[in-house]
Amino acid sequence: MDHAKNCCSPGFANIDLERKSRRGHSEAVYSPGKSKEQLKKITLRLIKNKQEVLLTRLDKDKYDHLKRSVRKLKYHSLARIGYIPSAARTRKKGHAAVVSAGTSDIPVAEEAAVTLELMGNRVTRLYDVGVAGVHRLMNNISLLRQAKVIIVVAGMEGALASVISGLVSSPVIAVPTSCGYGASFEGLAALLAMLNCCSAGVTVVNIDNGFGAGYFASLINK
Repeated sequence: MDHAKNCCSPGFANIDLERKSRRGHSEAVYSPGKSKEQLKKITLRLIKNKQEVLLTRLDKDKYDHLKRSVRKLKYHSLARIGYIPSAARTRKKGHAAVVSAGTSDIPVAEEAAVTLELMGNRVTRLYDVGVAGVHRLMNNISLLRQAKVIIVVAGMEGALASVISGLVSSPVIAVPTSCGYGASFEGLAALLAMLNCCSAGVTVVNIDNGFGAGYFASLINK
């Protein structure tokens, strides 16, 4: 592979133009730590090279700046994702369920759900069904069993992923969140609990990493 032909650099970022052929999706852009002008140049370079545009953890202020130069750019405020709609993304290639334990976990769950949708997946959302009222989950088991892959987003003690995995046949992707009181250590308690899940078939991504969960679930559906 000719690296020079397949990476485009605006001077501060090497854009991987071969990512889509390898993974099925163009390179996503992590927005924090990048200036408004850097994000603008990266986004325009992606468009110039006919790449999909997906900007994660994008603040509204940076989106407003980008929108002046990229009129087609859309913004999902809860998921904090900037994107350009694509006809190819409307083809639904698999069914994923995204579940949140509590309402406070929904922003991370939405990051996962929107990522899945932008990558062409059909998504079912099931929110605020944590173990504090497990009957809320049990009333929806038939719905969960229809999904090919399930993302479970939970803070506190992170028990929901283990419970769901024991009730379904599909793989579960667990996302610990930073929601919780002092001893949750900003999501570390949920992360360790999910890593020690006694139900087989659970994989775990990093704390608050809804994008990573959505991306991995899309690869399973692919």
